[in-house]
Amino acid sequence: MKISSVVLTKNEEKNIENCLKSVEWCNEIIVLDDESSDKTPQKAEKFGAKILNHKLVDFASQRNYGLTQAKNNWVLFIDADEVISGELKKEIEIEINNNDFDGFYINRKDYVLSKNLKWGDLNNVYLLRIAKKDNGRWIGKVHEKWIINGKTKKLKNTILHYPHSTLDNFLSEINFYSGLRANELLKSGKKVNFFTIITYPLVKFIYNYFFRLGFLDGTEGFIFNGIMSFYSFLVRAKIWKTKNER
Repeated sequence: MKISSVVLTKNEEKNIENCLKSVEWCNEIIVLDDESSDKTPQKAEKFGAKILNHKLVDFASQRNYGLTQAKNNWVLFIDADEVISGELKKEIEIEINNNDFDGFYINRKDYVLSKNLKWGDLNNVYLLRIAKKDNGRWIGKVHEKWIINGKTKKLKNTILHYPHSTLDNFLSEINFYSGLRANELLKSGKKVNFFTIITYPLVKFIYNYFFRLGFLDGTEGFIFNGIMSFYSFLVRAKIWKTKNER
């Protein structure tokens, strides 16, 4: 069974080679590049990838464009800071050849600030990442989800995820993502006030750090859950600011 792999990129020259090495077994590799200013496209070409320069408007639209460009019936989505483990590769090949399912959820193992975080906001994360091309679409401008029709299954092996290699990078990314999320919530009619701007991030931190055991990940877990709560603060602060500028 043939598989197309779709990778979204934006200035990912540090990560792209490890990512593409892990999907060389796919019959087609498509790199959707959002106007990178570094050597991402040149490095991707070495792996025989099809490079499509396509400006990102939102993440669901970008991924749906990738679906339209894929030649094969099965499509695997992987981000540039992710790696498909060898065990997962073998499992995918076995499962899609059985042809009993239309899509597969994959557990993601996250390494943040070089440590594998297992608890809190990252506890037991499963993502639909491989499915039949024509069975559904991606929705959501950020934190997007692939919604498909048909039978799905959770796979046993993992995607390895290496985001936020530095704190500067982490903070820069949450500033970008919080802007997208704020715009998405604004369009849906989301309302915020002084109380929700303060309480939602605080409750989120308490829930993830204490009730979902984020404290078990040590200092890195504290930093990660703290920054993700700050992300929630930024989203609501940006909604408030935009509404008050109108």
